[in-house]
Amino acid sequence: MSESVPDPRLQSLIDKLRPGPVRKVTIAGFDGSDVLVLLGESGDEGCEVGRIPRHEVSIRRADHPSEVFEVGQQIEAEEIGRWRGQLNLSARACENPELRAFLLAIQPGQIVSGAVSGVHNFGVFVHLDGEPDGLCTGFIRVPDLTWSWIDHPSDVVEVGQRITGEVITSETRDGQVTISLKALLEDPLVRSADQTGQVFEGTVTKIVPFGVFVRIDPGVVGLLHVSEMTDSPVESPKQFLTEGDQITVRVAEVDLERRRVRLCAHGS
Repeated sequence: MSESVPDPRLQSLIDKLRPGPVRKVTIAGFDGSDVLVLLGESGDEGCEVGRIPRHEVSIRRADHPSEVFEVGQQIEAEEIGRWRGQLNLSARACENPELRAFLLAIQPGQIVSGAVSGVHNFGVFVHLDGEPDGLCTGFIRVPDLTWSWIDHPSDVVEVGQRITGEVITSETRDGQVTISLKALLEDPLVRSADQTGQVFEGTVTKIVPFGVFVRIDPGVVGLLHVSEMTDSPVESPKQFLTEGDQITVRVAEVDLERRRVRLCAHGS
């Protein structure tokens, strides 16, 4: 397994999703679909006023937050930051104490296991070991399934399959643990970093107006630009190749930072 350099933008997002401090607040009223709360256990009129945005009210469906809370009720809510000077909180993050305890016990980088419960074009749901009964807390985004190019997540996993992955985030507000399968696999592009200049027999996997993508190794696909095929103007690379064709190419460049492989015609 290779160790990749963390993306600063992804790290910033992960930091924002980490659970914040929990405050005991008193429901003071409603501002449209938002909930206004008094910060502190007493609910004194002199307390600072905070806000629970409508999407942070509850994991339950409700047309209005008054169906969930009543004025004067005391609840616990998680701090999620300030907006225009006012503290915003999430009530849904504290709504299920058993779920919250489970999520807080899981840290980024931890290895977890579970059983696949649903496979969809946007990702995979997983019943994680130890999660509260009746809930499904694990989720794998499509880019986190494998290093290889796939047409659908079902190319990698199926319902009922046992999987093991690395935790990316554990989100109390969404009640979800995002995990990665490919984090436990060797990055094939790193393995190809020293292959510049080598010649491969590859398979055309996709044709685009500016060139063709060629698989030169399991999990490694490079771009052969149309200018490498001919010196004359062409309407489409389809004039020369079709998907599935076997062609000989040479690796011109492997860019690990941008995760790109540039190919050129063999002999050029």
